[in-house]
Amino acid sequence: MKKKLYVALAGTAAAALLLTSCSSSDTTDAATETVAEVIEETSEATTEETTEAAAGTSGNACVILPDSQSSDRWENQDRPAIQSALEAAGFTADIQNAQGDTTQYLTIGDQMLAGGCGVMVLVDLNGSGATVAEKAKAQGIPVIAYDRPFAPADYYVSFDNVKVGQLQAEGLLKCLGDKGIDPAAAAVVFLNGSPTDGNAAMFKEGYETTLTAAGVTPVKDESVPDWDNQQGGVIYEQMFTDLGGQIDGVLAANDGLGGAAIAVNDKNGVLIPVTGQDATTGGLQNVLLGKQCMTVFKNTVLEAGDASALAIALLNGESPAVESSIDINGVTVPAKYSDPVIIYAANVSDVIAATDGFDVAALCAGDVAAACTELGIQ
Repeated sequence: MKKKLYVALAGTAAAALLLTSCSSSDTTDAATETVAEVIEETSEATTEETTEAAAGTSGNACVILPDSQSSDRWENQDRPAIQSALEAAGFTADIQNAQGDTTQYLTIGDQMLAGGCGVMVLVDLNGSGATVAEKAKAQGIPVIAYDRPFAPADYYVSFDNVKVGQLQAEGLLKCLGDKGIDPAAAAVVFLNGSPTDGNAAMFKEGYETTLTAAGVTPVKDESVPDWDNQQGGVIYEQMFTDLGGQIDGVLAANDGLGGAAIAVNDKNGVLIPVTGQDATTGGLQNVLLGKQCMTVFKNTVLEAGDASALAIALLNGESPAVESSIDINGVTVPAKYSDPVIIYAANVSDVIAATDGFDVAALCAGDVAAACTELGIQ
């Protein structure tokens, strides 16, 4: 799905990221400048030059997050990382959450556009991101599709989502092997993400391809609308009932859905390998307790840093180039990807080490304390 298109952006998480850019000013050689230097130089540009650059007319970055129910990452990881990076660069960050409501998402978008946005960073919610993006583009405001792909967008920033799915499959295969179960003979069920989320399709592409190569054919394969964990639990419980509890493994598309499956397993007194992703506190706790065989750590500091670096460049009147692209509904969109990391109990500490301000006390509370002590997590 990815293909090389541009060669430039080497971005990482801090506001001092290096950007290769094509500025409207002939005096800027951004390939060797930090973001701070770019900001300083741009501030010296004339009003005429800034107007001629096709970037935002406001120093405000408008960001819409999708919800806080499907995953705690949006509020606990993405929001603070984006906000701190933009504010450190001297820009205002208007970040709002649609709380899973597409009508509210569209209202927020209209209000933001009316108030003035120099750039929009949008996480799609059932197509509402694309609707807001069309309005923004009509006003000449650049749009970054964040985490979830949609068109029209000027850039797409995310992780290698097919690889995320591949890691989930690799984790499940390892956990089946650890239990002495032949993958080719295993009764595996798929609890997929939302059918309206392009990322969910890429996750499934990754894990389905990998599992098929190992001889695994799912005995049940269901998608969960809107990543709704409660509905995911209902769907999985029906699977469990239909199969008489004869399930060897659960490919759950994220930690929230994995947790929903685990709740059903707990109720029935069974321990079944379950996957996840996002490395949420709840997901990591389930991994440490042995109820979830793995999760995938997507370091949102990197993702948020990439999006923030692009937003800062656009606010400075530049046209930053990135090294990859993605085809979204027949439209080629420049894309910046970060690499995900597979997490088992033994390397949960890697998530802690990579996450500024990680709440270890919350992770190691209650029943998880013993596992944390055993692994030296403190």
